[in-house]
Amino acid sequence: MRRLPPLSAVRVFDAAARQENFTAAAAELGMTQAAVSYQIRLLEERLGLSLFARNKGRVSLTEAGRRLGPLVASAFDTLDDAFSGLLADDSGILSISAAQSLASEWLAPRLGAFQVRHPDLAVRLSTDNRLVDFTTGEHHAAIRVGRGDWSGLRCHFLFRMTMSPICSPEFRDRHLLERPEQLVDVPRLSPQDVWWCDWLREVGVDASVDASAAGLQLDNQVMEANAVRAGSGIALMTPMFWRMELATGRLVQPFPHIMLTDRSHWLVYPEGRRAQPKIAAFREWLLKQVEEAKKAEPAEIFEPPPPLS
Repeated sequence: MRRLPPLSAVRVFDAAARQENFTAAAAELGMTQAAVSYQIRLLEERLGLSLFARNKGRVSLTEAGRRLGPLVASAFDTLDDAFSGLLADDSGILSISAAQSLASEWLAPRLGAFQVRHPDLAVRLSTDNRLVDFTTGEHHAAIRVGRGDWSGLRCHFLFRMTMSPICSPEFRDRHLLERPEQLVDVPRLSPQDVWWCDWLREVGVDASVDASAAGLQLDNQVMEANAVRAGSGIALMTPMFWRMELATGRLVQPFPHIMLTDRSHWLVYPEGRRAQPKIAAFREWLLKQVEEAKKAEPAEIFEPPPPLS
């Protein structure tokens, strides 16, 4: 048996601790101020501790109250996740978020196969380069770019984030691109990007990044691909996402070197949802897609980066 105080009193304490005002807590909970005061007094008597200091009609948290407040709020968040997770399961919806380039060029073409295998699920894919806030309940899982060190989330490594210059065949021929050092003097998309400096350095070209350099700055590879096709310049892009375009010759990768960045793509979801059937089904399917992708890509892409020292 758990020796817990009455949950009704704990719920009142949670509201009062956040508001530090019994009247405001009463309004939030749809109770009278007297009822809030009674529940707090009941909890204090049960604990043998004062949680609020009363002074001339005003209240403030004591040291014990300040220690207890965040713990109680976290416990209610966990309960909320548990019950909202069950409700989300019942709804038959799987909502996924991913960065636009990966979502549109790598994940979306494959999702149809997942939908066929799970016709009972309505799969929703949204694209956003910002980190998903799972507390809103809007998304069940996401594919994030980073180091896989997000607190409270279960993280599964997928593959490294890679970069190589990509352009149109007309751009390559017009500028007679044969050597990496030529890239310093041709129009580059997002020329202020430090990854340009890193890629050039890896192929033996000493080049610095000028933060004030003129050039078209785009915030995702889908937009860059459109600009590249129009001949606006050459862009650092992820060859893995553009295999079809590269295979058909609509885009070209003038130089074979692919740079491994210090970031990776990860499947993430709240720790408390790891056992949800739809999360488990998507995780199993996605990891199999990654295994299949290994057959056509350099092996080092699928090796996790070393941990930060």
